[in-house]
Amino acid sequence: MAAQQKKMNVWQLTFIVAVNMMGSGIIMLPTNMAKVGAISLLSWLVTALGSMAMAWGFAQAGIYNQRPGGMAAYAEDGYGKAGYFQTFFLYFLSLAIANVAVAISALGYLAGFFPALTATPIATCVGVIALLWLTTIANFGGPKITGRIGAVTVWGVILPVGFMSFFGWFWFKEETFAAAWNPNGLSLFEGMGSSISLTLWAFLGFESASQNCSAVENPKRDVPLACLFGTLGAAVVYVLSTTAIQGVVPNADLAASTGSFGTAFAHMFNPTIGSIVMVLAVTACVGSLLGWQFTLASVAKDAADTRMFPGIFGKVTASGAPIIGMVIMGVVQTLLALMTISPDLSSQFGALVNLAVVTNVVPYVIALSALNVILRGAGVSGGGYARTMTIAVVGLAYAVYALYAAGNEAVMGGMLVMGLGWIVWAFMAPRFVTPRAAVRQA
Repeated sequence: MAAQQKKMNVWQLTFIVAVNMMGSGIIMLPTNMAKVGAISLLSWLVTALGSMAMAWGFAQAGIYNQRPGGMAAYAEDGYGKAGYFQTFFLYFLSLAIANVAVAISALGYLAGFFPALTATPIATCVGVIALLWLTTIANFGGPKITGRIGAVTVWGVILPVGFMSFFGWFWFKEETFAAAWNPNGLSLFEGMGSSISLTLWAFLGFESASQNCSAVENPKRDVPLACLFGTLGAAVVYVLSTTAIQGVVPNADLAASTGSFGTAFAHMFNPTIGSIVMVLAVTACVGSLLGWQFTLASVAKDAADTRMFPGIFGKVTASGAPIIGMVIMGVVQTLLALMTISPDLSSQFGALVNLAVVTNVVPYVIALSALNVILRGAGVSGGGYARTMTIAVVGLAYAVYALYAAGNEAVMGGMLVMGLGWIVWAFMAPRFVTPRAAVRQA
């Protein structure tokens, strides 16, 4: 008799959820949040609660709908193939947008060694595009090494951020934090909404536990708990690290920095330690970008294999690399980098983050709003149904608020992308139509 495959327990899954979120998303946030002031830290509290509510909803959806496709499969239960495609398409493009933002993070930290990289908007854009194509071409050999590199390089972010969270307080100065609290004179409500997109950007990935239902010992209990504990754990680290850094580095210096954690460690220790942290951050960003470039092309290939995407994305080389898809997405990301050129690096990062959040949140809304259908179809009722739907509605309310907080330009960009999605769907939809008898026309 074959030995039963060992499955994950709740703590192992919790760790996976937390690590999925704690990639390169946090690494540029202190600079952008410093432009608002430390009052922007209130956004963490709102986002943590909203993210945990959405994570709970996705965990429940994953328990009762374990078909391949994740969020797109949940959306299909409520909205059919069109819902599946639109959820997939927006989420897919959000990954492309996020890749450009990660490239900007890497360039910001590289600028600590080579200031010319961010001397002008053109230089910044050229540097970002170069990083995007470097990591695209590096994947042409196939997936064998890419995953291993990402598993190691992610610690280049986790270690400095973790250290800042728990030991940065020894260098924390109350007067520095107080001076940074509200330099722009925002109201409490404005302060809470000032950085919703930035903080949600750092939480993206909280839905990942629901993708692992079949690999967990007790999914009905462990998946929701892992979503909550993983999201809460990441929230604690995020809040502690960004609060500590606001009390270590003067706000003006932090707002002007292109490598906030490197700047902080230079203040805490010396420039050499700061440079080491900068190198770790660059390594983490490049490793993350390398992995996500391959993931992006692989997601497109899987969609093409199921006839949800144009067939050209499904072509692979002998080594298993979907090179044509990679090149197409490289062109798309190049256009995104050109379209978002800004006077400074952090402004371009902020614009991309807002757009990435919108193109992530709309699929969240579509997929999570199908939860009622999923639960009813699974025969869930009573207190369990009421509790899950109440939490899901809280998550949906936060998602709509996040769209509002992203700003007019980001929402407009998201709607244009959605319009493009429906155009693409117009050519995909006939593949799923059952043939009917021809109707003669006069």
